[in-house]
Parts: sequence; structure tokens; C-alpha cells
Amino acid sequence: MLRYALYFTPPADDPLTVSAATWLGRDAFLDGNVAMPAVEDFDPQEMKGLTDDPRRYGFHATLKAPFTLADGRSEDELLQALDEFSAECTAFDIPKITVGQLGPFFALVPAEPCEALQAFAAETVRRFEPFRAPLSAEDIARRKPDSLPPAQRENLKTWGYPYVFDEFRFHMTLTGPVPADRQPAMRKVLDQAFAGFLDRPLSITTLALFVEPRRGAPFKVHSLLPLGGTSTRKIA
Repeated sequence: MLRYALYFTPPADDPLTVSAATWLGRDAFLDGNVAMPAVEDFDPQEMKGLTDDPRRYGFHATLKAPFTLADGRSEDELLQALDEFSAECTAFDIPKITVGQLGPFFALVPAEPCEALQAFAAETVRRFEPFRAPLSAEDIARRKPDSLPPAQRENLKTWGYPYVFDEFRFHMTLTGPVPADRQPAMRKVLDQAFAGFLDRPLSITTLALFVEPRRGAPFKVHSLLPLGGTSTRKIA
């Protein structure tokens, strides 16, 4: 069944998009594989395995997690709502990004809190909730709700995703789980691979609609909408 997701990703020709596509071995805009570079201290098969998960999803940061459309909702309605919402939003910068770790995963993350980012993510979740069908029992079970803290468990129940609002942490995933003994080497190569983007601003100028044509298929970019338009309404 087709699923949609609202993500941030830079434009297709942005240097960060190009670098991340090379790192992951896949470009979600082209929906095609990209030759992966040789990486110091990692053989090609190890690198392929360590990037399998983010490769399928494409380079992105989750705003509204993957969802199927609610009964009575159509893709045309979703696209119209995206047009309206993106026009109301104001582009902004994350002051600095860095390579961070979320447990055993590595990602690009803000170097410091960014209120505009948190507000944008929260409003995206709220605005598009009416388009989300309830999670199936299987989807809920995949999140292992009994292992989640109470706030995340309540978010999963109410919003279909544990990591929203106060639990939201912006991250652009670069690896799957990396074994503890390989993490220092991974951090070193990521610092080198993304050196041109670290400790610099990341401009949030777009909102992307990704689609998963069928469960387990690679996600691809459906639409990329610029933030800002004729509307004077802003995210609070």
C-alpha cells in the first residue's frame, strides 16, 4: 500500500544532497543508485550494510512520519494542503549542523537548539494529521510501545509516531546501527566526508513529499515545495 511522508531535504542540486546521495549510494530525487566512494577503514560490503536503512529512505529529516491516507482523503487534497502550508511558512536557517549520534546511528544534527525548527516540525505534524490513517496493529507493534517512555508511547497512540513535539530531534540519518567497536572509525570518516557542511548553517527552504510505492520499497521524492509565498500567515 502506498505511503506518504513529509520530510526535509535540500533541493536536488544542492551540494549537501549530492554529497549525501554519494555517501548513501542512492539519490531519492532520481530514484536510482549512485556509485559509493571508497571509504577508509571500511570495505565496500561493510559500508553497504551500514547504510542499507538510510539508503532505502533517502537523505532526509522526518517531519511527518510515513502514513497511509485516511479514508475519504485523496492525493490531490494532500498536494493542495501542501501548497497552502508551504506558502504560509517562512524559510529559516539552522545556525550550525554537526555529525551526531543517536544511539548506534549517525546523522547530521543541529549543533544547538533551534526554536524555529521545532515550531516548523510541530506545525507540520499538526496540520497534516487529518490526512493520516490510524496505524495498524502491526505498525504499532513494530514500534515496541512497551519499551517506550510514557511521552513517546502517548505520541505513538495520538500522532502515529513517538518522536514529535518535545520528543522531536531533527536528524538526517547517514548510517544504520554501527557496532560499538566501529563507531570511532565511522565518526572519523563522516567528519571527513561532510567537512564542508559542518559547523555551518543549514537552510530550511523546502518541504518534501516522499512516497513509498509499496511496503519495503525505496522512498522517492514526489514533490519539493519552497517555503514562503504570498500568504502573510506564519508558523507561531
